[in-house]
Amino acid sequence: MKIAIIGTGNLGKSIAKGLITNNAITSLYLTKRNIDGIAEFEGYTNVFLTTDNINAVKNSDILIFAVQPAHFEGILRDIKPYLTEKHVLISTITGFLIPQIEEEIGTDKFIIRAMPNTAIAVGKSMTCMCSNTQGEKRIKIAEAIFNRLGHSLSIPESQMQAATVVCASGIAFWMRLIRATTQAAIQLGFDAKEAQELAMFTSEGAANLLITNGNHPEEEIDRVTTPKGCTIEGLNEMEHKGLSSSLIQGMVASFNKINNIKKEQI
Repeated sequence: MKIAIIGTGNLGKSIAKGLITNNAITSLYLTKRNIDGIAEFEGYTNVFLTTDNINAVKNSDILIFAVQPAHFEGILRDIKPYLTEKHVLISTITGFLIPQIEEEIGTDKFIIRAMPNTAIAVGKSMTCMCSNTQGEKRIKIAEAIFNRLGHSLSIPESQMQAATVVCASGIAFWMRLIRATTQAAIQLGFDAKEAQELAMFTSEGAANLLITNGNHPEEEIDRVTTPKGCTIEGLNEMEHKGLSSSLIQGMVASFNKINNIKKEQI
């Protein structure tokens, strides 16, 4: 694939690393206003660093945008004359809707929005995607890219804000749960390093059980709990203290905040 990443900041770098590591490119153009910030990519075969977005567009078929929202409209206007029927545009820019993109470059272009999370840096992103009508014809291309960097799911654009809470903000929520588990392990006698190791790899194992077996979480819980056992005792105490309801309420609060921010922007 001939790919360009327009705006190679932290997210763009993570995507680039994943694409290079997985040999997913025929060529890769990385753009940044100051290419000193992406000097780490110098020397890779068929990877080109440039400050010229138009040059990157001309030499690529798939354009991944990872710029600041305030700069996106101007970039779209600049590159519009150089877009052809071969180009697939993938925006990772939060809050910039597909109709806004279509307003700048037209409804006849293949437009896809993708929302990765920070785990893309280690190839474990949960990336949600949506597209315009034309983009549906090329959504498999975007899936192929982001499945090399974790897992992807296509959803309606109307669900992208909710997905931001579940997947992007969700990283922070899970980090807090892992931290709490670490603190409990320290109280139970482990040193801090051991405690975090226990918490991290136990949470990874729990997720992989669901991914591999395809079971509902309660099925895996049933495998661990025994009558009058310590696991059910702990679970019930957590629920009495509001574990599930607190998590749900927190995610709903986060979603409401996103909606309020959107209204303020409008």
